[in-house]
Amino acid sequence: MRSSAKIDFSQRVSPRELPELMDGDCSYEDFRDCLRSLEKVNRWLLGYRPTLAWLDRLPHGPPDPIHIVDVGCGSGDLLRQIAGWARIRSIAVQLTGIDLNPYAVHAATEFTPKELGITWVTGNAMAYRPEKQIDIVVSSLMAHHLEDEEIVALLRWMEANARAGWFINDLERSEQACRTFAWLAGVVRWHRFVRHDGPVSFRRAFQKEDWIRLLDAAEVPREAVTVEQWRPGRLCVGRWQ
Repeated sequence: MRSSAKIDFSQRVSPRELPELMDGDCSYEDFRDCLRSLEKVNRWLLGYRPTLAWLDRLPHGPPDPIHIVDVGCGSGDLLRQIAGWARIRSIAVQLTGIDLNPYAVHAATEFTPKELGITWVTGNAMAYRPEKQIDIVVSSLMAHHLEDEEIVALLRWMEANARAGWFINDLERSEQACRTFAWLAGVVRWHRFVRHDGPVSFRRAFQKEDWIRLLDAAEVPREAVTVEQWRPGRLCVGRWQ
């Protein structure tokens, strides 16, 4: 991304103004391969670490099993990580992944061993009516795909439906993170969608002031929320009820 020095990172760019390739029309094969590359990105750049560290703060006396819902689950890689986290700690979990894109649910089903027992749902999470109450909602690299008003609606939905808490793991908008990702993606030769969409995602991402504004708009008590930087390039928002 050679021109990134001329780009203004002070304001979040709307997803409507700056689309990503994976949000457009493409084949299942391209979408699946893009998700495979994104899983490698998350492993290499420690993308699962913030969510798993937040889950380690789980209050005492959780329900058995804990129902964890991943909104915008993509290929299901985060839930597979959570399944491993729960197994190591002998914590019983019921895991549900929800995504609007049927390609994502197809890929999650394809990539995930059946013995993990994860349920995949195609549709809008805010229309989801589970048989068992939701205890925890997580999302990873999904919020930057949403317009501000959609994020506010999501925050309100999580507040109303996540009995124990919720956690949003997303990108921090900065020129340095964008340039570093663009350089690394070019060297490693990840999928062409990832090479294009990564720098775009950083421009659609967040700084702390954005989250404060969005949380206020959703009427989420600010004192109950943590907004934390995680290196490299993550800005995460969490709340235990």
